[in-house]
This record gives sequence, C-alpha cells and structure tokens, in this order.
Amino acid sequence: MEDVHPSPGTTHVLIHSDGTTRQVHVTDIETPYPHGKLIVSRTDTRGIITQCNPSFVDMSGYTHDELIGQPHYILRHPDMPAATFQALWSTVRAGRQWNGYVKNLRKDGGHYWVYATVVPNIRDGCVVGYTSVRREPSRDRVIAAEAQYREMRRP
Repeated sequence: MEDVHPSPGTTHVLIHSDGTTRQVHVTDIETPYPHGKLIVSRTDTRGIITQCNPSFVDMSGYTHDELIGQPHYILRHPDMPAATFQALWSTVRAGRQWNGYVKNLRKDGGHYWVYATVVPNIRDGCVVGYTSVRREPSRDRVIAAEAQYREMRRP
C-alpha cells in the first residue's frame, strides 16, 4: 500500500493489540458519512478483512484489493481508546453483539464517524468470523463520544 498524505497533519505511532506498531498520518479533515448508505465488512476470527462493500471502500480511501487480507485495525484512529476495542472484542468473542460509536481513520489521514454494530458469525455453535454494519451516526452522539473518548485517553 502506498502512503497518501495530501494534507498537513501529524504523525502518530499506534500500538495494536497483537503487538505490532505502525505510523499513521492524521489530519483534522472529516469525511461526512454517506447519507442513506451502510458500510459493511466481514473479518475472520483474527480481525482480518475478508469482504467489504463499495461504501466501505469509498469511505476508507483504500482500494478493495488494499483492504482484503488486512487487519481491520488498519482503520483505527489514534483518538479511539484501546479500552473501546477491548470491550468490542471481548463481547463478540463471547458470541454477543456490540454497538458503539467509532472514529475511523482514512488512508489519506482524514476520518469519519460511524455507529457500528458488530455481530459474530456462528456456524455449528462456533464463532467463525464477524460482520460489522455501520450506519450514519447521530451528531449529538458523536459529540458525546468524542468527549467520552478524550476522557478515557487521559493518563
């Protein structure tokens, strides 16, 4: 994947739950959620993207081929507290649905907010992967989530 940095911003080092680190470029540019669309992706049990719809591709700024086979955390914005993802993973690994507001990082360093529902895909009683469906978020809830996440990131 080539790096795209069309706008000035800052660089952050993210440390992921699997121990990997990566540098990301972050700007303050928000891409509005596409009204009336759903953003959908599927992952395997390790969080590796196996399927995604055109809205997911468009909003992420990556191509379909750049997304397939990548860990879903490729979209992790540094403003998102690790505890949010820990709660998400513990919930879906236990076979339950998770809902929440998520700030995603685009390839160009911008971001977009979603209201996400993540459900485990269960076959023969075993979790075989996950499906995430994102909807247009309420602006009031985004403002509340920003404040909550800022508080959660405080040392």
